[in-house]
Amino acid sequence: QDTNYAQFKLVSLLAGKYRNLCVVGDDDQSIYRFRGADIKNILSFEETFPGAKVVRLEQNYRSTGHILHVANEVIRHNEGRKEKKLWTENGEGEKVRFRQYDQAYEEADGVVKEIRDGGWDYKDCAVLYRTNAQSRLLEEKCLLYNIPYRLVGGINFYSRKEIKDLLAYLKTIDNGRDDLAVRRIINVPKRGIGAATLNKVDAFAQSRGISFFEALEEAPEIPGIGRALLKIQPFVHLIHEMRLKLGDLSLKELMEEILDKTGYARELEMEDTEEADARLENIDELITKIVTYEEGTEHPELSGFLEEVALVADIDSLEADDNRVLLMTLHSAKGLEFPRVYLAGMEDGIFPSYMSIAADTEEEIEEERRLCYVGITRAMKDLILTSARFRMVRGENHCNAVSRFVREIPENLLERDSLPEKHKEQAPVDKRDQVYEKAREAFRTKTFDPRQFKVVKADSLDYGVGDRVSHIKFGQGTVLEIVEGGRDYEVKVDFDKAGIKRMFASFAKLKKIETL
Repeated sequence: QDTNYAQFKLVSLLAGKYRNLCVVGDDDQSIYRFRGADIKNILSFEETFPGAKVVRLEQNYRSTGHILHVANEVIRHNEGRKEKKLWTENGEGEKVRFRQYDQAYEEADGVVKEIRDGGWDYKDCAVLYRTNAQSRLLEEKCLLYNIPYRLVGGINFYSRKEIKDLLAYLKTIDNGRDDLAVRRIINVPKRGIGAATLNKVDAFAQSRGISFFEALEEAPEIPGIGRALLKIQPFVHLIHEMRLKLGDLSLKELMEEILDKTGYARELEMEDTEEADARLENIDELITKIVTYEEGTEHPELSGFLEEVALVADIDSLEADDNRVLLMTLHSAKGLEFPRVYLAGMEDGIFPSYMSIAADTEEEIEEERRLCYVGITRAMKDLILTSARFRMVRGENHCNAVSRFVREIPENLLERDSLPEKHKEQAPVDKRDQVYEKAREAFRTKTFDPRQFKVVKADSLDYGVGDRVSHIKFGQGTVLEIVEGGRDYEVKVDFDKAGIKRMFASFAKLKKIETL
């Protein structure tokens, strides 16, 4: 089920003469379409090899009956599959539970607390989620409650390249005395400063007994620095500019300014790959962390934020024994099994992802549904599905409907856990623009038509740099920059009241203001 066209063609050629071929696969577990896997290889196998004998392996030796009933109910909504129904002799077991929290941080808190107090060995518990960025809250809650954990198939949140890069920028802006941080970002994004130049800067710093950044500030005095000075000075000016703005900007605004001035996020957006998208999600989660710190601190300061992050990152590096909770994405969990499984973030827009919902074909949703099926069938004895009504993304609260995959499970198969009254209070919804409001309403009324939200890149825009435009939320402004990307145009606008914003043209729906 995970083979691509070339692999299937090679197997067909090898088996062409004697037709002596045996394959094993499960079309319901084909989850690597983004890597080139073609589910048609298994769905059309009998057409390619007429006369093939098919043996259905429907008995499951891992999970209890209730878990399999739920898996069967979810996956039957896929049209592109071979009909089958898993069964077991393991007994019915406990019903699958569903729990909805108000906020994502309450979801992470509830899951980790239950693991701590649930009486299971930590190693028997796994928390699965759709995207790597979701691990941040879970990791921090594990550290808070002293729960040993291991991140499988990924890197701990604060050890991810993009997070270390951006934290290095913040450290350099804060005081510039961390030579490792400065050296990390001197060429991020690339500025063309070579190793020979960096060695000269380092030698100059050591000879003067000053920090690496102070040596960069005095670069004109470094012997033999030559034309590299033209590459060093813009970096130094950028750090100075950010320091001057520290008193006027919130930490969130500071981070957004760094991303804007360096072009860090823009490079990832232009790359337009799965890995780049994951890095952007991690950056959004870092911004959420910054906002959470600012909201929870009476006098938020950059140094205070860095101290808090350093504490978490240092604890995060400690070794633990083998009795650890496992945190991993659903893709990483394939082929594994655990006595107790938590599927977290079961919300439309998270799982399935917003992009798959917005796609104009059922293929994207069916791939996500197969991924959900894989997650469900990782559980041996106990399965808990969790979601949050409100989830902060890039520092803004989004209202999310319960995942359609949860809604596809019949009520009689699902046990809905009650929560304390405080979890039932409705938090304020942070409104964004008309597109998001329209999507939320569709999610709530279950009338979502993905075609109406599809991102369609226009052949051209009816406005250009320097034109006056209007936005439904931000009002009027002047177009500063337009960058053409693979998926869409990225437009930078200086709004009269809201300041400078970056947005994708298809979502922004900017209208040109005709001037006399």
